[in-house]
Amino acid sequence: MISSHSLGVKRPRPPSVSGDDTLQDQQDFSLVLGGPLYQLLRRAHLSDDALLLARQRILFFSLLAWLPLLLLSAFEGTLLSKGGAVPFLMDIEVHLRFLVAVPLLIAAELVVHQRLRGIAKSFLERNLVPESAMAQFDAAIGAAYRLRNSVFAEALLVLFVYGVGVLVIWRHYTALQAATWYATPAAGHSRLSLAGIWYGYVSLPLFQFLLIRWYFRLFIWMRFLWQVSRIRLSLIPTHPDRVGGLGFLANTVYAFALLLAAHGVMTAANLANRIFFLNAALPEFKAEIGMMAVFLLAVVFGPLLVFAPQLAQAKRKGLSEYGTLAERYVREFDAKWLRGGGPADEPLVGSGDIQSLADLGNSYEVVRGMRLAPITRDAIVQLAAAVLIPIVPLALTMMPLEELLKYLFGLLF
Repeated sequence: MISSHSLGVKRPRPPSVSGDDTLQDQQDFSLVLGGPLYQLLRRAHLSDDALLLARQRILFFSLLAWLPLLLLSAFEGTLLSKGGAVPFLMDIEVHLRFLVAVPLLIAAELVVHQRLRGIAKSFLERNLVPESAMAQFDAAIGAAYRLRNSVFAEALLVLFVYGVGVLVIWRHYTALQAATWYATPAAGHSRLSLAGIWYGYVSLPLFQFLLIRWYFRLFIWMRFLWQVSRIRLSLIPTHPDRVGGLGFLANTVYAFALLLAAHGVMTAANLANRIFFLNAALPEFKAEIGMMAVFLLAVVFGPLLVFAPQLAQAKRKGLSEYGTLAERYVREFDAKWLRGGGPADEPLVGSGDIQSLADLGNSYEVVRGMRLAPITRDAIVQLAAAVLIPIVPLALTMMPLEELLKYLFGLLF
């Protein structure tokens, strides 16, 4: 939590936060520095207070999930080929999932921590939170921290992974419906190999836990923003960021770029297996790709919409107040300069009235141009690209590389 004394703001101590949950002296807001797994990684010297050991964590989790599969597949003879089954080395999905997507999910923790660490402080430095609501603001931060650190919540995530993610989603929906290195179809069900047992009960649950924990963190982020939006913020309609002073929130979405890229990699890996081993074609998945991209953008940008009611109210109020001010000013300007109301010897050239009129007009245009959410078109385009770029190489399954390059060069030149 932000220290009140460090910002020169006198704030009451929140009654809902006490003991170990008292965060008065902390300067950083973090969605990732907490929880049982984080504490376990600290004790294992795979993380520190600033998440700077990301390389070690990436190496540990990737090898834990992928290396035993390589060794067990070699032991069982399914590394290259066996009886027409999909061999381990040809399974694009498993390699991209554990050697690309897992590192991206772990690296995203460091990026999110560094990009969002000053978010709570920004609300205070910009005087958006009135003095009367400081306790409510502190309570929102404390609630986010308690949920982030919850042992019960992470235990539920583990149960969900094994009870739903593995036994239902993977077994019935995402597993490749063909003989593979990890399973062989038999009498209406699949019989797992030794590598398949490790894959289904260690590697896959580990991956799913890392993924679903991100959705849990996004829920905490959305809940925090929603609680802050319940505070009557001191928004300024004429602020040049066109969102009443909340413009700094527009940059928070870039913190989740690696998370979206990981989803793009997972989608590309899943589609690649179906294209190469089930004779599917990329155009068959246009709807799935589109829905996936829209869903991910909604997950990232959606939380910022909680401020829309206050921004809309600030815009209406600003238009009314500045409209009234403009009405009074232009009437006085008209009376002075066009109706003979000013001194006869006062020169028009050099008068500040014209500039004041222009400044007032600019202020009114800023209010009129206020957006209803701190969301920018550039952010939408860039994050959409982060999702879709990993899928672009699959276009090579539709045409040879040489033809694709000719087509792209034709578009450019």
